[in-house]
Order: sequence, then structure tokens, then C-alpha cells
Amino acid sequence: MTAAAGSAGRMLVPLLLCALLASSGAYVLDDSDGLGREFDGIGAVSGGGATSRLLVNYPEPCRSEILDYLFKPNFGASLHILKVEIGGDGQTTDGTEPSHMHYALDENYFRGYEWWLMKEAKKRNPHIILIGLPWSFPGWLGKGFNWPYVNTKLTAYYVVSWILGAKHYHELDIDYIGIWNERSFDTSYIKVLRKMLDSQGLQRVKIIASDNLWEPISSSMLHDPELLKVIDVIGAHYPGTRVSQHAKLTEKKLWSSEDFSTLNGDVGAGCWGRILNQNYVNGNMTSTIAWNLVASYYEELPFGRCGLMTAQEPWSGHYVVESPIWVSAHTAQFTQPGWYYLKTVGHLERGGSYVALTDGLGNLTIIIETMSHKHSKCIRPFLPFYNVSAQLATFTLKGSFGEIPELQMWYTKLGKPSERVLFKQLDSLWLPDCNGTFTLELQEDELITLTTLTTGRKGSYPLPPKSRPFPRVYTDNFSVDYPFFSEAPNFADQTGVFEYYMNPEDPGEHRFTLRQVLNQRPITWAADASSPISIIGDYQWTNLTVSCDVYIENPEKGGVFIAGRVNKGGLLVRVAQGVFFWIFTNGLYRVTGDLGGWIIYSSGYVEVTAKKWYTLTLTIEGNLSSGKLNGKVLWENIHVKYPKNGWAAIGTRSFEFAQFDNFHVEVSH
Repeated sequence: MTAAAGSAGRMLVPLLLCALLASSGAYVLDDSDGLGREFDGIGAVSGGGATSRLLVNYPEPCRSEILDYLFKPNFGASLHILKVEIGGDGQTTDGTEPSHMHYALDENYFRGYEWWLMKEAKKRNPHIILIGLPWSFPGWLGKGFNWPYVNTKLTAYYVVSWILGAKHYHELDIDYIGIWNERSFDTSYIKVLRKMLDSQGLQRVKIIASDNLWEPISSSMLHDPELLKVIDVIGAHYPGTRVSQHAKLTEKKLWSSEDFSTLNGDVGAGCWGRILNQNYVNGNMTSTIAWNLVASYYEELPFGRCGLMTAQEPWSGHYVVESPIWVSAHTAQFTQPGWYYLKTVGHLERGGSYVALTDGLGNLTIIIETMSHKHSKCIRPFLPFYNVSAQLATFTLKGSFGEIPELQMWYTKLGKPSERVLFKQLDSLWLPDCNGTFTLELQEDELITLTTLTTGRKGSYPLPPKSRPFPRVYTDNFSVDYPFFSEAPNFADQTGVFEYYMNPEDPGEHRFTLRQVLNQRPITWAADASSPISIIGDYQWTNLTVSCDVYIENPEKGGVFIAGRVNKGGLLVRVAQGVFFWIFTNGLYRVTGDLGGWIIYSSGYVEVTAKKWYTLTLTIEGNLSSGKLNGKVLWENIHVKYPKNGWAAIGTRSFEFAQFDNFHVEVSH
């Protein structure tokens, strides 16, 4: 038996040497007794929330390259599944995503970027599976309550409209639909949703529930035959590779419908490699979906860089193909939904695991991982201690695989930079004289794929542009006649929704603006602030001048602000601090140290009315700040000690219509 060549040449061990070394674990891969569960694919989530926000304004060809690394078959991650947030206007981790129905009589199937992303994924892989799931919902569905099940038919109509809009406007077939991410489910709503899907000819759309824990959904299904019938997949989040007994008793497909959420360095890659195998070995889960697809949001927001790859600099074009991409490739490039796991899968004697899958047509893929405890901790749940050590592993192919003459070998080694190898093809493994038996020498933190498929490829492009900070001078007048995306580049909405807007009655300077369009609080998923806010820029900014033209539409209680050194967003946006310069239609101006308005630096009265344009200017230098209204100093030399740095921002007093134009920021040093 020949030894494998390349940087991991010690891996394949001749049989004679095996006899001289320490005893090895012996593992049989056999389909004689039938097959295991059907494999449903490896995927990732865009959303939950606004995790792909910065990707959309990447320059070409960088943007297409990033999409290729994610979706193009036999190139990079080669994902089988794309799960997207059904935008609901609320803060859902790192920002808000706009709804297709802000109001009851409003429908627009071109807001946001998830439609575009699904189409780009389909261009690259026409067979990619699409899933939609709500996190938040627009406020009108709650009829005054922070609850989406007040009228189950109305909420079902809202969700089914999204599915129909995907097909009608974008030729996208949604394959699966969820209930409410990581929140309560309502059994009557799930049944109503199924009936409404069927009534609209959407029998093929399957239901996943409940995108939270295994319980209480599994027990509810066992006690309710109708509920059991209408749910196709039980989806649990961060199951720690384990599944509940009740979930098994349902005999439904079991998925880890959200997992990973870990910094995308080598430890994150180790986490991903371990759970991709062990979610099936330990829990019979036939799909694992990563949160999130691509870290394309400001890194200082919650869970920064928790994507399979990183693309957070559209202004430079810089991106990083992180190691989880190549860990995904070990499984996704050599399997497809519709393949089957073998029954003969399991743990390695000295730590690690192995799975094997077949297409039933003679092809076989084996994935082996030896991820150590230290280098494969996921962000959650707690990982009980275990040990992995060097070992010899002898595999024997039996049944229909006994005559396989050759297996392609792909190898990854995580850990020390000097030893690091990512998705390297080694010499093939030849089996004609071995009775289907071969022995591998395995070390810690390795990932090996052995496969009959010859289509694997480590795709590559020329290096992307070098990393650069956000421009120190940045201007946007929002003058886009027919915007392709509804949101202005680089603005990241943290509460509320800010969209391009055209004033039909204003032929002049402010014909095209950015408008905050929510007039009521959404049904929240996270802790939305009371004041809509959109951030932009570099979190390290300290000394800067921000100016913007503002237009308050609400004559009674309207108000707007611009801000600098904003230090929190995402789930923490409510407690954001910085320097906030507000004006209100009651003639009051205010300078606060926080978004909530609890820290008041200065206040006074000024002539301000609704439906009139004003220019606000905020300057922060060291510990001093000053503000101007229409170019005239309104306040100055106010001491601000904290925070020392943060983003620029615009926003409104409450959920109200207001417009912004001619945004300009300049960083002094």
C-alpha cells in the first residue's frame, strides 16, 4: 500500500507497519444492512439580523468572488442550503432588516438584500435549498400587542405573501418556512399556516418548527396528531450534538437549524468541523446550518466575525476566506442532499468521529475529524471535557463498497500556524490489493475526506485589495434615481428602517433623501431602542465633524438627531452612548450622552418647526463638543468624557417619518 504524499505524508500507514505500532481502532463501513438517514445538506443563515448588510455594496469583482466562495459548487464552501431572515423591521442581533409589508396595505418585494442574495445563490447552484424564517414582525400584525399570534390568519397571510412574492417577483421557490426564531410557537398558527400554504398551491413548501429547543415542540407534536402531521422538520438551535428522546419518537427529520455562531478563526473552524460530523453521530441530525453566512457587518457589533468568512470592508474591497469555508468544503463538496448516511458511523477510539455517506449509485464519501476540546469549543452550549490523542485508525469497506479501487483524499490541519493546512488534496488512496482495508495515522485537529468523487477543488482568486479603514471624509447626498437596493451604502440600521426616498413635490435640492419609514414599533425579537438609529463609519473614530440636512415630518412630537462616538449597536443598542445632538418640533434642542436621553449635557430652545429643512453640525474634539444649526453655533465647549470613540449616526425621536440629506462626516485625526 502506498503512503500518501504531500505535507501530510505520514497519514497513510502500510499494513506491515501497522502490525508493529500500537493497536489501532478498527471501523467497518458497510451498507449490507441498509442505510441510515437521508442527508439534507449543510447551510448558513443570512439574517438574524443584517449580517449581510455590507456585502451588497462591495465592488465587483470582489462581491462575485465572495459569493463564489460561499455558493459555487466544487469551489469553496459549496453550501447546499441558504436560510434567510424574513425581514420584520426589528433589531434581530446586528441590525434591522426591512419588511415586505411595513404597513397593512403596503407590499414591496424589493426591499433589503435577501431577495438579491437568494438569486445570486441560485445562479451559482440552481439546486440550493431556500429557507425563510421571521425573527421580528411589523407592528401592525400585533394590533397593539408585542405578539405575532393575535390574529393567526393575518400573520399566516403575511408570511405566505412573502413566499408568493419571492416566486412572482424573483422566480424563487422557497422550500421551507419557519415559525418564529427562538421564540414561542402557537400550535393553532402552525396549522393555519399549513392550510394557507396549501390553499395557495404551496403544498411543496415544508414547515420547520420551532427553531428554538427540542422541547416543548417535540412533546406537543406527540400529543397532537394534527400538529405532528403538518410539521415536516424539527429544527433546534445549538443542540450541542444531542437530541431529546421525544424528538426521536416523532420520527421526523431532525436538524440543527442554527449552530456555530463562533469567531471564524481556527477554533471556530474546529467547532464547525466537529459538529458537522457529531450532530449526526450523536444526534441523528441530518442538516446543520451555521449562523452566519458571511460576517458582513461592523465587527464591533455583537458576535463580530461569526460568519463562515469575513467581508466587512466594501469601501476597500478587502475580504478574508476564513478556515470555516474549507471545513465546510470537506463535507459539502463531496455530498448532496438526497445522499444517505451509512448506519456504520461513530466515534474514534481515541477521540474524534467519522461519518460516511453514499448516493446509492456507488459513490462513497468518508469524513473523519479529530478536533480537540481546546480547539473546537463553539460559543454555546458548554462542551464537556474529552480527550483526543494520536491514533491509528483502520477502516474496512464492505458491502457494495468492497470493490472500490481508489479514494481521493483531502486534508486539513488546524492549530499551530506552522502546521496549518487547509483543504489540500493529497495523493489518492489505492485499494485493489487491500480487501478494502486501509489504515490512517491521525493526529489532533485534523479533518480528512476520502471520496470516490473526483470533482473536488480548492477554488481561488487573486488576492483581494488590502484592508483599509473607512474613509476619513465621507459624503452621501442619496441622489439615486432608481436604487438597486433600498438602503444607502454603509448605513447600518439598528432600530427603525432608513430607506431611499423620492419627494415627488420637491423638485429642488431635496428631491432624493433617506427616510426613516416606520411609524410604529415592530413586534420585537430583541431590545430595539425607543429611537430609530442608523450607524455608519469606523468604530475607532474619535475627533470628527458630522453634518446632515434633516426634515421632521411629525408636527406634534417630531424630533431628529445626529451623533458621533456611538459605542453600541445590535442587541445592545438601547444602552448606546456617544454624543447625540437632537432638535424637536416643540422648539427644544438637546445634547445627550446616550441614545435613551438620560445623560443630558445641554438643552435649550430654538426656532424649529416640522416640514422644513435644517442643517445640523456636530463637532467632537478631545473632551469638547459643539453644535451648529444652519451654520450658526448653538452650543459649544461642552465636556464629553465618555465614550472615547465610536460610529457616526443619524436617527429620530421615535417611530416617525423623518428625512435626511447631504450627510457628511470628516475625521480630523
